[in-house]
Amino acid sequence: MAAFTSLFPSRCRQRPPHRDRRPATGLAGRDFLLLLLATLGTFANYAPMLTVVPLWTARGAAGEGGAGAATAVTMATTVAVQLCMGWLTRRFTLRRLLGAGALLLGLPTFGYVLSSGLAWVLTVSAVRGVGFGVVAVTGSALVAELVPPEQRGRAVGWYGVAVGVPQVVLLPLGVWLAAEGHFGVVFAAAGALSVGAVPLVAAMSGRSAASLRPSPTASRPPGSSRPPAPSRTSQPSASGSYRPLLRPALLLAAASVALGGLTSFLPFVLARPDLAPTALLVLFVAMIVGRWAAGVWSDRRGPGRLVLPAAAVCSPAVAVLALTAGHEATVPVALVMVALYGLADGALQNETLVLMFRRAGPHGGAAAGTAWNMAYDGGTGLGSAGVGLAAPWLGPAGAFGAVAALIALSVPGGARLRTNRRVRRAPPVDASGDMPSRSDS
Repeated sequence: MAAFTSLFPSRCRQRPPHRDRRPATGLAGRDFLLLLLATLGTFANYAPMLTVVPLWTARGAAGEGGAGAATAVTMATTVAVQLCMGWLTRRFTLRRLLGAGALLLGLPTFGYVLSSGLAWVLTVSAVRGVGFGVVAVTGSALVAELVPPEQRGRAVGWYGVAVGVPQVVLLPLGVWLAAEGHFGVVFAAAGALSVGAVPLVAAMSGRSAASLRPSPTASRPPGSSRPPAPSRTSQPSASGSYRPLLRPALLLAAASVALGGLTSFLPFVLARPDLAPTALLVLFVAMIVGRWAAGVWSDRRGPGRLVLPAAAVCSPAVAVLALTAGHEATVPVALVMVALYGLADGALQNETLVLMFRRAGPHGGAAAGTAWNMAYDGGTGLGSAGVGLAAPWLGPAGAFGAVAALIALSVPGGARLRTNRRVRRAPPVDASGDMPSRSDS
């Protein structure tokens, strides 16, 4: 029998090991999937707290002023820790930082229920802001580490989906539960979701996409002493410095000013305030769609080509919104402008991050993530505060008109970011996310 079966070797012995069939890195890799799930968990904590914590604070003796202070403290510590991320990433791995950030974001959330006093809420919010600052930078930097450059546009797009879905679903759900008095349920669920991201991060392999690529020596054709030419898509910009990060960061910050104003003051701008939740839902869904679509486009056509069109659309969309939102007859037009701005701003977010990854070089993912997040958070915070300060003098419509003018002034900078060279399309990838080997060298 043994002699007979030896004539027909088992097909199972010819299959590659399981780890070879599903790589750790790449767009279809296990680590990237774990990163997306961990991002869902951490942002499921962050999104509902944006509105539930101010409501919890206002329920106490602090009033509306204390409610605004809670958000301000969270964002202040977020930006402060982002300034230190360069130092932290030189001493700790991105995985360890992401796990620590998820704990700092999640564990203090359970403490909100102990008191609605202003001092306690501000203390808890400050610690959570530190955690969120770490999570935001390391999450985006891991995208660049886990996915090769030719897949980076789609990877950033899917990362944007993981960031945006909790805002679309859980932000209004948290408000509804808080209005019913179930603050404890919201705090417990949000804390558990962020802490639950820690084992997901720990399950990552710790490999990078670059470490799994064959070395130039190993991939040389037989008898050749000259290494193959590197792919253009994997190279940093010609300047070789971090200076090119400034221009896309400023462009993103200018567009994010409108986002901060819309999320804070849209109910005061619309002639029908009851449509504000619908408008915010439209805004966030459009941003998710814009980020994902821009990621697909970036991988096919090259990064940077949508920066100028997206920035150019943001300004007139905000301007028309400012002119139409205050009149009940033109509120539908305002809602269309909200959707148009969301699509353009989502595309701009994706394009600027992919472009920053490319310009920062193969080892500059953390620096690019830091610059992008500081521009996004800083612009959003400036928009919320700036529109609030300008509205008493210019009116809500006038304040948004000023924001549209600011974006318009930044658009010429986007013209210099556009990729003028024709980018060679990356070779197709197989289902596992690996690049096919070339046999025609």
